This record gives sequence, C-alpha cells and structure tokens, in this order.
Amino acid sequence: MTDDQVKSDVEQVLHYHEQTKHHFHQPARSLGYMDWSTQPDPFRFYKGCPLIRLPLLATDPKVAHGGLFLRGSLPARAFILENIAGMIELSLGLSAWKTIPGSTWSLRMNPSSGNLHPTESYWILPGGQGYPGGVYHYSPFLHSLELRAELADTVAQIWREHFGTCGFLVAVSSIFWREAWKYGERAFRYCHHDVGHALAALRFAANLMGWSVHLLHGISDRDLDRMLGIDRTDWVAGERDEADLLCWVCPGTEQPNLAELPDGLIEVFDRVTFQGRPETLSGERHPWPIIDTVAQACRKNRPETGMAAWREDPPTILPGSPWSAAQLIRRRRSAVAFDRRSSRMSREHFYGCLQACLPRRDQAPFDAGLGEARVHLFIFVHQVDDMQPGLYALVRNPDHLDDVQKSTWSQFLWNRLDDALPLYLLETGDRRDEARVISCNQEIAGDGVFSLGMVARYRDSLENCPHRYKHLFWETGMIGQVLYLQAEAYGLRGTGIGCFFDDPMHDACGFRDNRYQDLYHFTVGYPIEDERLTTKPAYYHLEKLQQGL
Repeated sequence: MTDDQVKSDVEQVLHYHEQTKHHFHQPARSLGYMDWSTQPDPFRFYKGCPLIRLPLLATDPKVAHGGLFLRGSLPARAFILENIAGMIELSLGLSAWKTIPGSTWSLRMNPSSGNLHPTESYWILPGGQGYPGGVYHYSPFLHSLELRAELADTVAQIWREHFGTCGFLVAVSSIFWREAWKYGERAFRYCHHDVGHALAALRFAANLMGWSVHLLHGISDRDLDRMLGIDRTDWVAGERDEADLLCWVCPGTEQPNLAELPDGLIEVFDRVTFQGRPETLSGERHPWPIIDTVAQACRKNRPETGMAAWREDPPTILPGSPWSAAQLIRRRRSAVAFDRRSSRMSREHFYGCLQACLPRRDQAPFDAGLGEARVHLFIFVHQVDDMQPGLYALVRNPDHLDDVQKSTWSQFLWNRLDDALPLYLLETGDRRDEARVISCNQEIAGDGVFSLGMVARYRDSLENCPHRYKHLFWETGMIGQVLYLQAEAYGLRGTGIGCFFDDPMHDACGFRDNRYQDLYHFTVGYPIEDERLTTKPAYYHLEKLQQGL
C-alpha cells in the first residue's frame, strides 16, 4: 500500500468520525424510526453445517470476584471440549430471557448497543473427544458449534510449534447491518464498542479456566478472512461478516510467541473446504455507504509487530464482593433507569472501579495486548461518599499526563487524590444536569453515582495506521465491560451510552481540536427494575426445541 493510499484512508476515517457526530440540533444520520419489518435476526445460523452441541456448566468455577482480574492465579484446565464450552458460555453465551406480554428477547453475557448483537465468534479448535479439529461458528441460541471447515490433526501441531504452547484460536467479527438497522451511520462505532466488550468478556472467562487470551497483531485482515473462510462464503448482500480480530488462548502462566503468523500456517486454510450457507437476517436492508467506506479504510493491510502489551505496574488488590466471579458475569445487565435517592457508592468502591480500569501487567482484561493505553476517563462524580461532586480525570497512561493537562482548560485544578491511583480533581460543583444534557438528555447520566466520557488520544493514534480507529473503540468497550462487572460487584448497575453530543463533551473538558476525541460514555447507579418483566433461564428454550415444541 502506498503512502498516498494510507493518507487517503486516514482522511476517510477522520471524515467518517466528524460526519457521525451528534449535535444539539443535528443528530447523526439514521432512518429516524424503527422499521420493524426489516429488524435483523440477532442470531446467525449456517445452513448445512454439522452441529456439535456444547455442554452447559454443571457448576460454575469457584472463584472469588478478584479472580476475574488476576492472570495465572488458577491452575490451567485441560483444553477439552467441556472446558472450552465453559469459557464460551461465560463470555458469549446467553444469560437470560426477558418477557413482557407480547414480547420476548434474550440477554447475553457480553453486552451490545441496543441489544442488537452485531458480534459473531469463530473458534479454531484442535480435534479430540469425538469431534474433529476445525473452524467453528458459535451459535449462542443453540449453545452449539457449527463446523464450517474440518482441519487435519497435523494443524494443531503446527500451532504448538509456532506459539510454543498448547491452546486454540478464537476470532471475532461484526455484522454492521444489525446496528445500522437502528443507528444508521453511527453503527460502525457501536459495532466496535461491542468488539471491545466481547474481547474483555473472553479474557475474563478465560481467567476462570486458568487460561489467558493474547491478541494476534501479526496477521492482516485479508489473511484472517482466509482463515475464517469469509473470502469463500456466499454472503447475503449487506449481511457479510467483517473479521475484526484473532486471539490465541493458552495456559495463563505461559507466554506464547506472538510474532507474525507464518505463511505456512495460513496457507493450510486455503486447502480446506468451507461449508454452510449463512441464513438471511433481514428481508430487506437499508444501505449506508459511509459505513462500507470507513470499513474499507480501516482494513489492516499488513501484519503489525512490536505492539506494547501492558505497562509493568503490578496487579492491584481490589475491594471484594459478596458475589463470585461467575455470578457477576451472569448477573450483568444494562440499567435503563436509576433511582437518584439510592444511587450512592463508597469512596473505596469507586476507587475499586477505577483501579480495575488501569492497564497492568498480568491483570485482565488489558493484558490481552491491545497495545498502549490511549483512552482516558473524564468523570462526572455525582454521589460518592467523602468526595466532592465535580469533574475528575483518570489518566490511564502516565506518559500522556502532561499533554492531556496542556490540552484541557487552563483553570482546571489537576489535584491528584491518591498516590496509587492517577485520579485528578479538575473542578468542583454539581454536574448532573451537564452530564444528562451531554448524554443526549438521558436522565440516567445524571441520576447515578457517576457518569463518564472515554476520551481517546485520537489524531496521533491514526497517523499511518487508520485501522487503529477500531482499536480505540475496542479499548473503550473493554473499559465498559470492566465497569459493568465492577458496578455489579458493589451492588449497583452500569450501562454504556453510545448516544452523546461529541463536541459539547470536548468543550466541557477544554479540548479544542481532534487531537483528543470522546468515543463512549458510561454511567453507574442504583437501578430501577421494571416490574412488568419476567425473567426466564438462559437455555430454557432448548428443552422446548428438544421436545419438538
């Protein structure tokens, strides 16, 4: 790829981001209404693929809350189907069904914007225990693996020789139409928030099996398409899977070789036959050309090397929780409203939420190796015990501190509150109304304990690397997943907010150009439960299917 093409791709990304900002009097382009007749199916199925039904966990791993975060603290389980199924269940499986008269919908362990679930996963497994090695698509509805391509037993040996450990591969992809159906042009952003949530969910679930997850930067998107058979699948127009990332899962105490994947490993996938035709998700689709354009501009055209994995800071001991790690994963929900009177949090628990958001050596999920931390948190504190309401900043990368300070309002105090936590008081005062207005006038942003904007070091991150636009959203999604679980751990609830007024948030912080950009909002508080809803178990429907009902 020429320098001119890279420059053009960066300009396309910058244009997309500006084009998809919400403004007070001009929201980003979408249909503006819900066309229920074209709503995409939230579940993908491949017709004609052999199906391997996965066992559900008989008992959850007996791991305390802190076990979510500490890498290598548990002995590694064997890489057998029962344990792989457990990782899948606790990361991307269903968590419950909700019903009200006339409507039923599922919830998942990994959250999604609008519960639309654009994220798909593919598992490249060595054979064993009566199932063949191959490329599998995971069906959350059936809790089953669909065999898309069978691999020879020798392939697993090639992996072991390259990575230097035993293990398997997992890939994540996105279907843009699922989000665009509701959110229009802004959907590309939301899809990649969801990728980040899914990556963190995978990392946490792996920890409970004694495993770790390592992002593989040493592969191009074209080669990832080859490995997943995306380049040889007869896609329904507008419903194609877009490959996002590939990870190696291995024992948590081992450090695999993360160098560029050799051609010989990838060429193996050119010689296999991919089977199964993706079933149609919608009868009709509304095109959003700008999403196709930015997706093409964000393609990674060559492998990367030398990505920073994490800072050398040791893991932090977080305040405990009465719930186990698996209970927190299963309990996670997105709040729809908060009770302002009951939304309070101790300072210790608030600090625990923020400590878990810092990238540290051997601390999930950021030890997955996305790269240098580029996202910082600007926090509207509303009701935290022993803290003044106001605007605060958590600077997640100390190398950025000086630049962030110089880029924000000169009147900010920048008073550091704790030696062990890079949290700074910027300005005191009740900011609940401001938080609400900036988050598209959603009351939930002002009624909770705190809400925040995730502001990324933006323009410099994209220089010569337009595909890192996606990485910034993955990082925000990973932070969001941490906050979801930490809110649950301390008896509260969180929710991600994708609808916010970008530039008014920049103005609140003092950012005056695109060197920094606000990418995602999040809020935590005490939830108001909808008493009309009935909850049913995650896989109660499978019993009905098996009975032919």
